[in-house]
Amino acid sequence: MKNKGWIWIFVITVALLFLAGPVGAKEAAVKDKIRIGQAISLSGPLAGAVAIAGGPIYELWVEEVNKNGGIYVKEYGKKLPVELIRYDDKSDIGTMTNLLEKLILEDKVDFVFPPWGTAWLFAAAPIANKYGYILIGGPGGALKLKELSLPYFFQVLNFSETQAPALADIFKGVGVKSVAVISRGDLHGIEYGNAMVPYFKKKGIDVKMNKSFPPGIKDLSPMLKEAKSLNVDAFVAAAYPDGGMLLTGQAMELGIDFNAFFISVLPFSPKLYRGTFGAQGVEGVMGGGAWNAKTSPGAKELVDKFVARFKEEPDYWGGLYYWSSLQHFQQAIEKAGTLNQKKIRDIMAKEKFNTALGPFWYDKDRYFVNHPGEIGQWQKGVFEVIDPGPKRTAPPEYPKPPWPKK
Repeated sequence: MKNKGWIWIFVITVALLFLAGPVGAKEAAVKDKIRIGQAISLSGPLAGAVAIAGGPIYELWVEEVNKNGGIYVKEYGKKLPVELIRYDDKSDIGTMTNLLEKLILEDKVDFVFPPWGTAWLFAAAPIANKYGYILIGGPGGALKLKELSLPYFFQVLNFSETQAPALADIFKGVGVKSVAVISRGDLHGIEYGNAMVPYFKKKGIDVKMNKSFPPGIKDLSPMLKEAKSLNVDAFVAAAYPDGGMLLTGQAMELGIDFNAFFISVLPFSPKLYRGTFGAQGVEGVMGGGAWNAKTSPGAKELVDKFVARFKEEPDYWGGLYYWSSLQHFQQAIEKAGTLNQKKIRDIMAKEKFNTALGPFWYDKDRYFVNHPGEIGQWQKGVFEVIDPGPKRTAPPEYPKPPWPKK
């Protein structure tokens, strides 16, 4: 009798376990959304840059995904909407790294999005890699990241490695003989400045000035005046938007003109740059990038969606890059059929998917290579792709027209 009692208990237990189903299946049944975390500069010195370059693209992508019912994940047998959880890093790298770990360890988000800025990205990538989280690079990029060889980091934006030789080719092609280079004294500026100078020299362009300036500087007129006194053809600044705005405003105010005027980070912004100085004011200015609505049908569609949502044009450097990288990411999730980071990472590292800019894939170092453009230039209100090759949307304008007189 005693043995029969134990048998019945065993049978009932097995039956209950069968009815309940496996633990994984139960969890899958209750998964109702994909949670993505992002520590980014919503206040502080970088907040303005976030608002014009990159920040809105992530918001728009989440909205578009959810408008279509979410991302289909086979493991759960349904589409899952996306929730974006954002924390303000106050433009501070230490705060950003702490918040990133909070998102991963405490909030246990499914995925993370990148912070804003090269130095911030350089600090975030090892943390994401440590916890086995995919980090798709957004605004920012550094060759030093390639040296770290982090398997979960994917570089999206083009930067000094590809932009410097393209700019040197453009300068050589239009007849630039001499150049002045100034660089912001941080990872972005130092890397760009050091990358550009050898390419200029290789093309026979005389680098008459090569100086750095501290972040947060309030007066760059001495550097502009020095470059003018050297009678250089081209002025090149590896700078962030605050420095670029200062340079342009002071150059206009002082009437200091050069045949070519290039700023690495800023001119791509219709809202901040063209909106502040006007289409006539920015005519002929060159900057990092580039793409526009003529780049592809998908690029035109993105411009239309962005304008409809935010009542302004997107940035014409990273906007299309980030958008297409997110489309690639979504297709990798759908092909993996799971939210498992490693499985998705492995697909991202080897698969080519069609996106708004066309085919999107990463090289062996997980760096995106099919750039829509390296260098842009404002021409009649459009940020044209001017680097040589089939992706060019307009030839370079040289010399640049003089700044408009007030």
